[in-house]
Amino acid sequence: MVDKEPNRLKDLQGAFDTEAKKYSVYPLDSSFATRVDPAIRPSLTRGRTEFTYYPGMIRIPEGSSPDFKNKSWTVGAEITVPPKGADGVLATTGGRYGGWVLMLSNGRPEFAYAFSNQPQHKTKLLAPQALSPGNHIVRVKLDYDGGGLGKGAMATLLVDEKQVAQTHVPQTVGIRFSLDETFDVGEDTGTPVVEDYVSKMPYAFTGTLKKLVVVLEPEKLSEDERARLRQEAAHAYMAVQ
Repeated sequence: MVDKEPNRLKDLQGAFDTEAKKYSVYPLDSSFATRVDPAIRPSLTRGRTEFTYYPGMIRIPEGSSPDFKNKSWTVGAEITVPPKGADGVLATTGGRYGGWVLMLSNGRPEFAYAFSNQPQHKTKLLAPQALSPGNHIVRVKLDYDGGGLGKGAMATLLVDEKQVAQTHVPQTVGIRFSLDETFDVGEDTGTPVVEDYVSKMPYAFTGTLKKLVVVLEPEKLSEDERARLRQEAAHAYMAVQ
């Protein structure tokens, strides 16, 4: 068409230009990966490594919560277990298709990590016995293997700073847990990370959760890996539009 009807092409370009100016289309910008990158937006969490949360702090978007991807981290909950015991979610991010949850199940501390919704991609850690009534600290520590995006990690579950369970998570979420799931404290407002508590949703903690502390270790990605992370996050976002 460019060779056969140059005048018509010129007329079409002029018509587009007129309408584009009329409806404020300019400037044209194809840098979608950059524009959807949360790093260019104001953030209360960027650059911070320690966070404290309390019950009722729920539905926190992934871009506004601590970044648990591609690094080591620890999450600890200070709780009080009543005489009759306690169950429920202490903290969770993501959900059935990718996420993690720290909870008490039948009184026993449990941590579960889901790389996807497939059973073979879900890893669980369960304390051998239920917590006694009284004050406790339940903590999970994830030591990232490193070496790129979405690598494995060693998960350790601790009760009152004593290791009660440990296993290796073969693969972690490297790009994004979800576009609609959130970070929740004291309950799970989205889909369950594992099906064990699907019938009990939102599985609010029945004891007393005094506070939840998150500590992030420094990210050790290269500049090329960070660029890839931004690009793939943009592709993930476009896939659901």
